Amino acid sequence: MAMKSSPLVENKLTEIKVIDPQVTAPKLRKPHHVGHRQRLKAKFDRRGEAAFHDYELLELLLFYAIPRVDVKPIAKDLLTKCGSLLGVFGASAQTLKEVKGAGESVVHILKLVHTLIGRSMQENLQGKTVLQSWHQVIEYCTARMSYNQQEQLRLLFLDQKNQLISDEVQQVGTVNHTPIYPREVMRRALEVNASALILVHNHPSGDPAPSKADIELTLKIQEIGAQLGIKLHDHIVIGKGKHNSFKAMGLL
Repeated sequence: MAMKSSPLVENKLTEIKVIDPQVTAPKLRKPHHVGHRQRLKAKFDRRGEAAFHDYELLELLLFYAIPRVDVKPIAKDLLTKCGSLLGVFGASAQTLKEVKGAGESVVHILKLVHTLIGRSMQENLQGKTVLQSWHQVIEYCTARMSYNQQEQLRLLFLDQKNQLISDEVQQVGTVNHTPIYPREVMRRALEVNASALILVHNHPSGDPAPSKADIELTLKIQEIGAQLGIKLHDHIVIGKGKHNSFKAMGLL
């Protein structure tokens, strides 16, 4: 004898959905940056830097510092914060960390690249007559010092042929002052057997105009150097992407 199901059971049965194995659920959408990294790398390999905005080149570098994250906003924020690629590489760790997403790994890779840029440019000066490679000297000093947030004194010691013997940071000061000791400058020049030197210091304010104190100290160093047979060729003041030369200004 056939048994009839109750209305309650029939209602429950109609609520059960039969899943057709041939019908697949829609795929979950991947984050938009998935695949972007490979596409950007391939574009660089294919077309080179000319096809890229600055933020895209910075993105490529940040890929190696931050895995599996969309780094485009970080790259753009770094450029906005620091003003330029050189500003990003030259910025202090503290400044870089003020950008959301820029942690220790980002700071590390940016400062490493900044060091490599400086080393390669310094290497390019070795064995050359510095006074005949003046544009390279300015580019080198700008890359090394332009965005430092503390004043520092850099000394370029030259031999009799005006070739670079040594490049040294002698003093690091505050945001607006570096203690310069003329006798210490000359003592070091004698130690490395220099025949001439170039002074370089930066102004974190960005304004490369020399102060009265800068001028007085420079003339004192020139005077002591003349007594010792060490010529002061120039004193360069580096601002943010700008510079002033004492020689060009008629101060030396």
